[in-house]
Amino acid sequence: MIQTAESRYNQWVREHYRFLLRSAWGLTGSRAIAEDVVQDCFTSAWQYRSQLRQPELARAWLFRIMRRHVLRHVVPGPQRLDEDYGEFDAAEPQASTERLDNQRDVVQALGRIAPIHREVLVLFYFDDMPTAQMAEALDIAPGTVLSRLSRAREALKAALDGHSRTDAPGAAALAPASSVRQFRKI
Repeated sequence: MIQTAESRYNQWVREHYRFLLRSAWGLTGSRAIAEDVVQDCFTSAWQYRSQLRQPELARAWLFRIMRRHVLRHVVPGPQRLDEDYGEFDAAEPQASTERLDNQRDVVQALGRIAPIHREVLVLFYFDDMPTAQMAEALDIAPGTVLSRLSRAREALKAALDGHSRTDAPGAAALAPASSVRQFRKI
């Protein structure tokens, strides 16, 4: 069966849309911005699809493209949470109020931590991405992924507890998101 370019594109979107939307939503804190970012990501990715040399690494490649679009759409600093966050959880359409409150707390806390910490948490917990693929997606070493993940967990815990990150040990690693400008290593 011969597939048209349009049918291949539609299949590609079906395979990766939810992953990218979850990731973009976790990074931006806004479903509307996340949807815009994902649309831009697919447009760019399809245009440059010939650059994807290993199809098995498509998610990591798409995440890198989506991350660049997040940088273009989001102003640095703490992110504001959308009120419709709970509607994304398709596993339990009638989720309890307590569970929705917990989800909102986590997403709000993600918005208060540094982007380099936010992205590893989103990839690891929201998208269940293995460490090796995270390293590929973030263009860093696997050991760096693990150390960022450890620091990110500490930063998220501090954000959830509501404590000032400057009072905690290792405060330099847990600097507020507004003082961190880069997503990529230099």
